[in-house]
Amino acid sequence: MSAGPDRYAVLGNPVAHSRSPFIHAEFARQTGQDIRYGRVSCPMDAFEAAVRTFAASQEDGCGPARGCNVTIPFKFEAPRLAMRISDRAALAQAANVLCFDADGWSADNTDGIGLVRDLQHNADFDLVGARVLLIGAGGAAAGVLGPLVEAGAQEIVVANRTLARAVALVERHRDALPQARLAAAGLADCGERFDLVVNSSASSVSGIEAPVAPAVLRPGSLAVDLMYGPAAQPFIAWAQTHGARGRDGLGMLVEQAAEAFLVWRGVRPLTAPVLHALREHMARGDV
Repeated sequence: MSAGPDRYAVLGNPVAHSRSPFIHAEFARQTGQDIRYGRVSCPMDAFEAAVRTFAASQEDGCGPARGCNVTIPFKFEAPRLAMRISDRAALAQAANVLCFDADGWSADNTDGIGLVRDLQHNADFDLVGARVLLIGAGGAAAGVLGPLVEAGAQEIVVANRTLARAVALVERHRDALPQARLAAAGLADCGERFDLVVNSSASSVSGIEAPVAPAVLRPGSLAVDLMYGPAAQPFIAWAQTHGARGRDGLGMLVEQAAEAFLVWRGVRPLTAPVLHALREHMARGDV
């Protein structure tokens, strides 16, 4: 007799706003996978304890906890819990996916491939030869920098308020991925007229429309905030005001979730119908 659905969750702080339970429920319906997905709010000083508690937990009518997503601000902490770390998580030194395998936990990072797939398949943006400005040097930036290089970006500038963090991120990736021109900069002197501007900083959470000057944009360039919902709207409006195309991070969220679902369940769900359904639900305030 089956023990019931395997369990997964997203762990972070804050986490109540997360759309991941909706996304994974849609994936499960689409693929016929029997899972239950929830949210776990972690105390800021007790991430490891929260993960281990969830991994060992039991629920009536359910199977065991099989894995979790990790969101802000714990992505740098997540790889330390794993026996095995994927190449992309090792390069980022950050993980957003943990698998609770019986022979030892494993860590992965699906953020970057999620962004690349959203850009290529949902935003119709060609990364080959592109000049990219990546704002921020935290866990999200660490996850996306390598895949942006591997997708063919010609030049990437990492701009951060604390320059030393941008320098460290760039140097680590320059050694591993010498094919791209990588540079670090402060927010005030990061360059002009990029093809793609990706905001991975916390500026949207703080209510700041953009932490860089409008000169980073050119007419028709694409500006993506990795946040979504109301938090992303000031950045999107700023980009559109200055002649660029604005986009939120909802597509990336769905695409990285699909990659995590593949890691956990061995099947890749279709993302387009789930992204469409999620945008409709959010527009109605249902999710």
